[in-house]
Amino acid sequence: MTTIPAILLLTALGFVAIAFFISFAITPLSIIIAKRANALDVPLDDRRMHKTPIPRLGGIALFVSFTIGVLILNNLIAAGYIADTSLAEIAKGPTVLEKLNAVLISGTIIFIIGLIDDLKNTRARVKLAGQIAAAVVAFALGVRIPAVGLFGWQFADGTGGDIFISFIITIIWIVAITNMINLIDGLDGLAAGVAGIASLAIAYTAYLHGYTTAAFAMVILAGAAFGFLPFNFFPAKVFMGDCGAMFLGFAIATVSIISPAKSATIVAIIAPVLVLGVPAFDVLFAMIRRRLRRQSVFEADKGHLHHHLTRIGMGQRRSALMLYGVSGIMGIAAIVFSRDLYLEAISLFLIAILFIVVLIWSWNKE
Repeated sequence: MTTIPAILLLTALGFVAIAFFISFAITPLSIIIAKRANALDVPLDDRRMHKTPIPRLGGIALFVSFTIGVLILNNLIAAGYIADTSLAEIAKGPTVLEKLNAVLISGTIIFIIGLIDDLKNTRARVKLAGQIAAAVVAFALGVRIPAVGLFGWQFADGTGGDIFISFIITIIWIVAITNMINLIDGLDGLAAGVAGIASLAIAYTAYLHGYTTAAFAMVILAGAAFGFLPFNFFPAKVFMGDCGAMFLGFAIATVSIISPAKSATIVAIIAPVLVLGVPAFDVLFAMIRRRLRRQSVFEADKGHLHHHLTRIGMGQRRSALMLYGVSGIMGIAAIVFSRDLYLEAISLFLIAILFIVVLIWSWNKE
């Protein structure tokens, strides 16, 4: 693996520390706000893993810490303290700096949508429409997938006649990743931990390809997630709610594609999919399961991976740690893939999938 220069490493650690401590400091305040707003997750059915009402506005801490961290990053870039290679490029599209601002604007929209849902319990289709709207705003402001080069096949360069294809791919990508994180937020500490691990893996991948701005944004997101985790790990004192889960997923989806270079687009797409293998397979299994039962794909149930683990006696702590480990393996697979070591990446990915399959199989044999 490539050695990270000391100045970049220290800067990254500084961003992690800033986001961590802001998130850690604001989370208790979010608990107070949730209690006063009566935004509590009440266990009304056996799908819930907790037994008593839990405040669910922890996403406030995640949103505020990430926003402050990125604003600091933007100011350092604008002042010239951090090099943003896209600023020196002559290009028709927006710079990485402008795309980061677009992430903040569209991310604020997704946060507000999630916050409304946490307070009012909106319908799933209404929430989906809001996610699409936020993704459209991100696309309009320049956060888009400009090209995909896979095995020599190129399509959707984001200009001219291909703009429609680029639009469709980008919207599907952002909405899918947003919901991946949201759907695994059913076990204490799981979504925050997986999002933090994913962010670090994507950050290192971005750094390896020279996109330090995206890497710094990702480590800020990781710091925000890890600062929230002490309050969210079992036994949880607060849940992140939809405002937090959707925001985490949305931030991962948008930051991962802000790179200006088309040559890195396939890495920007495949890496998050590999890192987010746990929620990705959870979503896939959930859709298949619900369709076989002739249920709506939006209908909640108790068949997610973390539910399976707790049923075989793993407990919430061990279940979360187990899935952290699987996510870590997939994160390493993504990094290895980005270095064109495809056989090694596939091997690691298959090992992680084997863990998931064994866990599901063992539960079905109970």
